Amino acid sequence: MAEHINFDDQISRNKWKSGFLIAIIFIVFILLGYVISMFYSEGFFFVIMSVAIIFSIGYLLITYYNSDKIALASVNAAEAKRSEYPQLYHSIEGLTIASGLPMPKVYVMQNEQINAFASGRDPRHSVICVTTGAMKKLNKQELEGVLAHELSHIANYDIRFMTLAAVMVGMIAIISEMFLRSLWFRSSDNDNKGNAVFLIIGIVLAILAPIAVNLVQLAISRKREFAADASSVKFTRYPVGLINALSKIKNDQPMKVNRAVASLFMSDPFRRKVSGLFSTHPDINERISILKKM
Repeated sequence: MAEHINFDDQISRNKWKSGFLIAIIFIVFILLGYVISMFYSEGFFFVIMSVAIIFSIGYLLITYYNSDKIALASVNAAEAKRSEYPQLYHSIEGLTIASGLPMPKVYVMQNEQINAFASGRDPRHSVICVTTGAMKKLNKQELEGVLAHELSHIANYDIRFMTLAAVMVGMIAIISEMFLRSLWFRSSDNDNKGNAVFLIIGIVLAILAPIAVNLVQLAISRKREFAADASSVKFTRYPVGLINALSKIKNDQPMKVNRAVASLFMSDPFRRKVSGLFSTHPDINERISILKKM
């Protein structure tokens, strides 16, 4: 007998793992800052941290308040008219009632492949974008499974969560780059608090930390997809719809989209064979296997 997975447990488990992974990024940030502070004077350390924080906060504000506009513009999406897509509106409205979410703005992307994404800084400022291919190739239950998955991202504040992760990863990358470049201009007889040991540790951390936290960021993205799958089942109470939709997506053709927004989509638009550590999305077969146990 196959193991049964409770969707609430799956949601909770993946949210906890996401939080743990964010904590890892924060620890790497603190560790890198500590090593640099031991190697350089307080003044120089303050400059490095200030530049990183200013750039990151600027990125945060721009991305956080304009994430939906940026994503929609990059795929040339157009706002869906209720008169033209009545069934789409009916499905989303039914799901928002079931989930207790406000109605998002609805957009359509002209693309023959099956996919969708959600964006926006919070449930009251959210959008859902669906490809024309999804509406043509999926039946009502399958489309609702996809829509519920995207509404789950909105309900779970995933855009906010992933923006936070991106900002922290960006800060680490900026700090590492500034530290490594500063070594070219550092006099060997400089009076500082560091020593050879901290110099070696600092260089190793500055090289490896951006790679490590980028992998952690990808892991967070995969965990949020698993959580959204489980939340979709919670909203629809019908895992078969999402299972069948994912099965059709698996056999669909790759999409041509901007790589900057690829992680927003329900499944990897490029249908890349790479999986595991370097993937923004979980393996579709694994997602289907977990859903079948719910």
